[in-house]
Amino acid sequence: MPEIIEKALKDMPSSGLEWIGIREVKETNTVRYVRDGKPQMNDKTESHGAMVEVLVEGQFAYSATTELSIAGLQRAAEKAVRLAKEAARFKVFSFSTKERPPVKANYQTPSLKPINDLSTKDLTDLLLKISDKLKISPKIIRTTAIAHTAETEVHFVSSNGSNAHQSFSFISGDFEATAQEGSLVQKRSDGGGRGRSHQGGSEFLFSGNIWDRVQRVAEESLELLSAESCPTESTNLILKPDQMMLQIHESVGHPLELDRILGDERNYAGWSFVKAEDFGNLQYGSKLMNITFDPTNRNQFASYAFDDIGNSAKKEFLIKDGLLLRGLGSLESQVRSKLSGVANQRASLWNRPPIDRMANLNLEPGLSTFEEIISSVDRGVLMETNRSWSIDDFRNKFQFGCEYAKLIENGKITKTLRNPNYRGLSVPFWKNLRTIGNRDTLGTFGTPFCGKGEPNQIIRVGHASPTCLFANVEIFGGAN
Repeated sequence: MPEIIEKALKDMPSSGLEWIGIREVKETNTVRYVRDGKPQMNDKTESHGAMVEVLVEGQFAYSATTELSIAGLQRAAEKAVRLAKEAARFKVFSFSTKERPPVKANYQTPSLKPINDLSTKDLTDLLLKISDKLKISPKIIRTTAIAHTAETEVHFVSSNGSNAHQSFSFISGDFEATAQEGSLVQKRSDGGGRGRSHQGGSEFLFSGNIWDRVQRVAEESLELLSAESCPTESTNLILKPDQMMLQIHESVGHPLELDRILGDERNYAGWSFVKAEDFGNLQYGSKLMNITFDPTNRNQFASYAFDDIGNSAKKEFLIKDGLLLRGLGSLESQVRSKLSGVANQRASLWNRPPIDRMANLNLEPGLSTFEEIISSVDRGVLMETNRSWSIDDFRNKFQFGCEYAKLIENGKITKTLRNPNYRGLSVPFWKNLRTIGNRDTLGTFGTPFCGKGEPNQIIRVGHASPTCLFANVEIFGGAN
C-alpha cells in the first residue's frame, strides 16, 4: 500500500511539525519443525502495520498503527505529536532534521530460488528425510530439523523527501542429534541455534554438502559419548567460525553499541565496559584484529541499503589493527555522544521504534590455512558450535560452552573432547589473538534472536569470521 502512506504524508497537517516519517512494514513468517521423524509445527504468521514518527520541539516520538488508511495514519500522527510535546518538557537532548536524512533507494534480497517456490510438502519432506538420516543408532534418542523463512516488505516516506523501499527474504535452518548412553547425554547440531541464517532463497536452505553434514552431526553425537572430558588448564584455543559468531557478538558487538555506552540499556540488558574516551585510544585486540560493520554484504543475514531512519548503509571499520575506532551508534547516538558511528538504527517490526543494533559484524580474514593454524600449536583445544553462554552486565567477563572439541598435541589433532568450555575478559582475550585463518576458513552465520530494548526487540544479526587461534585461554570441562 505505498500509495496510501505517500498520500497520507502529503495530507498531514504541518503545524508544529519539524519532521514526520512513516515506515510501513509487512512480514510473513513460516516455521516448519520435525522431531523424531514426525512433523511438529507448520506455522505461518503475518504482520502488517506502520510506525509514524514525528519531530516536535527537538523531541522524537512515535505511534504505531494497523489502521492503514489516511485517517488511521493521521490519528497515529496526532498521537505522536501529543507524546512529543509532553516528552519535550523533560528532554535531555534537542534533535534536528539532521538525524533524519532523506533517502531514495530500493533494495531487494538477491535470490536464485524464491522462497515461495518451495512448497510446504517439499520442505516438510526434506526435514523428515534429515530427521530420518540422523537416526543412525539406537543411542540417538532424539532428532530434530527446523526451517524458518521470513519475507519482509518495508516502505519509508518522510516530509524531507524520503521515498524508499526494501524487500527482504530471510531463511534459517538447523538440525540436531541427541545421543545417550546411561546417564550421559550429548548433542550435536548444524551450527547451533539456527546459526545457518542467510538472506536469499531456498538455495541457502541446507545447501551444499547437506547430507555429509547430516552424517557428521549424527556420528559426532555418538562420538561424544565415549570422549574424554575437556581438561582444565590455560592453553591455546582455536575457535571455528560457528563459535566465533557468538564471540564477536557478545564481546565486541554489544559493548560497542553507543546507546548502551550512553546508558540507555543500563536497567535492562546492561551497560558496557567501553567508555567514550576509548574510541581512538583503546587497543581492543592484537594487530590482527579487524572488525567491520558491513550491511552491504548482500547474502548475509542483516544486509540492507538503509537503516530504519533513512541513513544509507556502508561498510565501516569499527576496529582496525586492534585499535577501537568507531561505535555501533546511529545518527541520534552519534550527535549525543560526539562519536563516530554507523547506519544501524533498526526496528524489529512496524510496532517498535528503531534503536542502535548490530547488523553484519564481521572479523576480516587473515592469511593462514587451517592446516597451518593446527600445525603451529604444540598443545591446545579446537572448539566449535556454541552450546551455552554467559556474560556480565558490562559485556566484559564471559564464559562460553561448546558442543564439540578436539585436542591438539604436537601440531596434530588427536582425540575428541566433550563438554568444552572457556572463559575470559573481552580485551585481554582479543589481545591474545595470535593467528587468523584465510578466506578458505571463513564461515558466514547469523542469528534471528538478538534481543535488546524496552519493549524488547528480537532482531536479525549476521556474523562472518575465519577460524582463529587465541593464546593463554582458560578452558575447563568435567575433568579433575
